[in-house]
Amino acid sequence: MSIVDEMVCFSLYSATRATTRAYAELLAPWGLTYPQYLVLAVLWSEGDKSVNELGELLQLDSGTLSPLLRRMEAKLLIERKRVHEDNRVVTIVPTQRAGELREELGHVPMSIACATGLPDAASARELIDTLQKLTKAMGQLGKINS
Repeated sequence: MSIVDEMVCFSLYSATRATTRAYAELLAPWGLTYPQYLVLAVLWSEGDKSVNELGELLQLDSGTLSPLLRRMEAKLLIERKRVHEDNRVVTIVPTQRAGELREELGHVPMSIACATGLPDAASARELIDTLQKLTKAMGQLGKINS
């Protein structure tokens, strides 16, 4: 066994890469990337979102999110709309095509859930909770060392 096999960070890195690869394979027939799928998933479940709200939810900075949204707009998956009250606020709205994709990609969550090898929804929830705690704790570490 190698030293990296005993490192939490390496296990997280490996799991992330494997998960991202699995999503890439599932989404390839639709020409979608994993981050594009995440944007759609948020819009499907929560409705229209401002660019800032999407960035916060997906933990993406504007330098990453803006080109991602431009590509999605070019694929006719989203529209950008300015809010009348404040012209600086851009709202992201899913298109009809995005709505159609919701049905076409309905199998993706279950495919990923099955691929994890976790025995049930409770185990998945426990893993998610643990990872969220880890993310929060590591975020605090960055603040402490600043």
